[in-house]
Amino acid sequence: MSIFKTTRRVAVSLVAAAAATFGLQANAGGHGIDLAGKTVEWIIPFSETGGSAKWANFYAPLLSEALPGQPTVVVKFMPGAGSTKGANFFQEQSYEDGTLIFGSSGSTQFPYLLGDPRVKFEYADWNVVLASGTGGVAYLPPELAEKMDGLDASGLQDTDFIYGNQGATRLDLVPTLAWEMLGLNVESVMGIKGRGDGRLMFERGEANIDYQTSSSYLSGVTPLVEAGTAVPMMTWGALDDAGNIVRDPTFPDTPTFKEVCDATEGCETSGEKWEAWKAFFIAGFPAQKMVFLPQGATADAMATYTAAFEAIKARPDFAEISGKRLGKYPQMTGAAAETAKASATKVSPEAKAFIVNWLQEKYGVSLN
Repeated sequence: MSIFKTTRRVAVSLVAAAAATFGLQANAGGHGIDLAGKTVEWIIPFSETGGSAKWANFYAPLLSEALPGQPTVVVKFMPGAGSTKGANFFQEQSYEDGTLIFGSSGSTQFPYLLGDPRVKFEYADWNVVLASGTGGVAYLPPELAEKMDGLDASGLQDTDFIYGNQGATRLDLVPTLAWEMLGLNVESVMGIKGRGDGRLMFERGEANIDYQTSSSYLSGVTPLVEAGTAVPMMTWGALDDAGNIVRDPTFPDTPTFKEVCDATEGCETSGEKWEAWKAFFIAGFPAQKMVFLPQGATADAMATYTAAFEAIKARPDFAEISGKRLGKYPQMTGAAAETAKASATKVSPEAKAFIVNWLQEKYGVSLN
């Protein structure tokens, strides 16, 4: 399996190559596209309370400013079927004038990877212009967090947990499999339309365990931590140059799931279960969110959007404003985005087979 390494060195070198490539395309095709007086519709296939909403709402005004003609960029939320509804809609669209883009997430990628019969979309048809890495943080109410003995989660094994779950085949399989590996009894309430809805369940006391992607955690959960009503349990981690899981650069003081697993009796960081978890973590987080133009997009349109996102990243204040809203992760364009897309839409047959069997046993979900 191809493993995309979330390192600045790799990202920078690939982005440099991409910039040269798209510069040639733009010159060959003219001067790109002009969007003056137009409205760009950015479809997000989730509710407006989760991490994808935070990500799109962060980028939308910056993209409006960076695109030629400074069009209005409107984020349109299209939740349903754990993002499959919006993705299937986008699959039916063809490129017209550059005024339609789509934002996917790991919860869009996982049903595709697993062969979910509701999936009618094909990533190979879509044209990626940005790939954003991210992380995830699991957290608990303070009274339950106290049951952990340092990194050892064994003290939580006698607790009955409730979790708001977007769907068995969605990105939520990363936390639910992790919690199962730790020996926790977590009952999922299925069908929420975004992770922000899971956070609201936690805030209302309807759930007592949750996780959020980094952008949503920074804006929605950090205030809870500061108020003393939530305590971070662990992150999923990040990847080093060799593909090893290390601490998340946005949350360097919070242990990774691997560290907690190593410290908890019965949880193994080797073997087929661990390898399956790690494979889907890699598919779901280092390139979790991507921006696409629809099938048939022209080279000029690709060059225009690539240049716009490059201009955003080149802003002198970008590191500061993105770090606060998105976390400290690569934002990739061009060849780097293509590499990220490939990693996010491929897993080994062994990992897929394990997860398909696990979904059948745990949730009665048949994908065969």
